[in-house]
Amino acid sequence: MKHKGLVAAIASKLNQPEHEIENMLQATVDILKSQLVAENTISFQGFGSFEFKRKEERLSVHPATQVRTLIPPKQVVNFRQSSTLKVKLKDIPHHE
Repeated sequence: MKHKGLVAAIASKLNQPEHEIENMLQATVDILKSQLVAENTISFQGFGSFEFKRKEERLSVHPATQVRTLIPPKQVVNFRQSSTLKVKLKDIPHHE
């Protein structure tokens, strides 16, 4: 689902105009960004949590050539799904 599809789905579910939903969604994203920049964890009950993490630099070895490479430190956002979401995702049939 893309951004416009999400806005349309929320607007139809809440019976609100799409431009209001667009403004609310943009405000939500802005708040989430500012909280992650401040290194705070964001939790959504029944969905999961987003957490800011720093990864230290490390040494990597290419398995075929045995060339060693230094991977620089970086900052990432980690998502951890809730147990409720995990159970719901297990119920989805697998494609063979």
